[in-house]
Amino acid sequence: MSQYDFDLFIIGGGSGGVRAGRIAAGYGARVAVAEEYRYGGTCVIRGCVPKKLLVYGSEFGHAFEEAAGFGWTVSGARFDWATMIANKDKEIGRLEKIYRGIFENAGVKTFDGRATVKDVHTVVVNGKSVSAGKILIATGGHPVKPAVPGAELMITSNEAFHLKALPKRVIILGGGYIACEFAGIFNGFGSEVTQLYRGEQILRGFDDDIRNHLAGELVKTGIDLRVKTDVTKVEKGKGGLIVSLTDGSTLQADCVMAATGRRPNTDGLGLEALGVDLDEEGAVVVDEYSQSSVPNIYAVGDVTNRMNLTPVAIREGHAFADTVFGGKSRRMVYENVPAAVFSQPSVGTVGLSEAEARKRFGEVDVYRTVFRPMRATISGGEGRIMMKLVVDAKSDRVVGVHMVGHEAGEIIQGIAIALKAGATKADFDATVGIHPTAAEEFVTMREKVREPVRA
Repeated sequence: MSQYDFDLFIIGGGSGGVRAGRIAAGYGARVAVAEEYRYGGTCVIRGCVPKKLLVYGSEFGHAFEEAAGFGWTVSGARFDWATMIANKDKEIGRLEKIYRGIFENAGVKTFDGRATVKDVHTVVVNGKSVSAGKILIATGGHPVKPAVPGAELMITSNEAFHLKALPKRVIILGGGYIACEFAGIFNGFGSEVTQLYRGEQILRGFDDDIRNHLAGELVKTGIDLRVKTDVTKVEKGKGGLIVSLTDGSTLQADCVMAATGRRPNTDGLGLEALGVDLDEEGAVVVDEYSQSSVPNIYAVGDVTNRMNLTPVAIREGHAFADTVFGGKSRRMVYENVPAAVFSQPSVGTVGLSEAEARKRFGEVDVYRTVFRPMRATISGGEGRIMMKLVVDAKSDRVVGVHMVGHEAGEIIQGIAIALKAGATKADFDATVGIHPTAAEEFVTMREKVREPVRA
C-alpha cells in the first residue's frame, strides 16, 4: 500500500494533463487531477477549437463573394454574431463533457478547484491537503497585454470568444499567429480591421517567404496591416476608443484586442518555494523527460514554454506517463513538428525555414512557386498560393516545406510524414501528383531558386 493518497496528482485539466492522466491510469497508477476552470484547457475552451469554429464561420463571407463567378446568386445573406457564439458555446460544452468523461472512464479522481503545491508530495485543493508520489504541472498559459496606459480597455483572445456583439471597428495588436487569425476572423465577419505590429514583418520565426506572402494576402482581403507600428496609449472617446500610435497618429475603434504574447500559469502555485526552477517568463524549467529541478515534480505543455502547440502537449504528457509509470523511457522529439496558422489564407509549415537551413547545412536548394488557384480563375479572386521546398543540397533531403494558401494545414499534415521519414527531393519528384489540385505543385517543382537568405 502506497504511503500517498495518489501515485500522481495533475494540476491542470487541459490537453497535456488529460493525456498524461489517462495513460498513467492505464498503467495502474492511482491518479487525481484538479482544474480550476473548465476541463479541456486552452485549446478546447478558449483556444484552437472555438477559434477554428469562428474561422469556419468567417470564411462564408468571402465564399459568397466568389459564388457569383460560379453562377450562384446569393441575396439577402445576413450574419448574426449571437447565433455564431451560442452555437460555438454549445459545442465547447459538449467537448468539455467528453474531457471529463475521459478522466472518469480511466478511473481518475477529479477535483473542481484551484490547486497549489504545499510541499514536494502535497497538493492543497479547496482547502484540503492531498498527498501524491508524483506531481505534474499542466496549467498552460494566459494572454498578456502590453504595458501601456489604457491597457485595461483592451480585450485578449479570451474575451474575444464572448463578445456580446460584433464590433464594427477592431484594432488588433500583434503579429503572431493569434493576431493574424483573429484579424481574418473579424474581417471575414465584416468588421473594419486594423492590425498593428511593432516588428519588421508579421509571423516572426516563420520562413521569410511565408511572412512576406501572407502579409500581402492579408492586405488583399481588406485588412489594414501596419508593421513597424505600435500603440502608446488607449483611452475612451465619444465615438469609441482612441488609440495613439508611435508615429504620432491616432485611430478610433470599438474594440482593441491585444495578441501580444502569452505567459505560463505558474503564479501562486507555490513552486518557487519548493526550489522548482522557473525561467524569466515564469515557465517551469524541465529536462528532456519533462522533469523539473525537484525530482518528483514534472511539467508538460505551455507551462514549460518549449513548443506551445496542443499536439505537442499531448505527446509530452504521453511520454511522461510512459516513462514514469509505464517503464518505457520516452521523450518528445521537437524536430519536424508541423504547424498551421489559420489565417485567411492559412499557413502550413514543417521543418526548417530557409534561414535555419542555410545556417545548419550551408548550401541548400530552394524551390518556390506562386500561382493563382484554380477556384480563383472564374471567381475573380485576387489571392495567390505560395509553396516552397527547402532541400539540403548535399543529401538531397527535404528539410523544410512551407505553404500559404487554402487548406494549407490539411496539405502539410501529409507532407510532414514524408519529412519525418527522411524523404528526398528525388522522392518528391517521383511521386505522382493528384490533378487538378494545389497540392500537386509540391511534387512538380523542378526549377531551383538560388538567392541569398533575406534578413
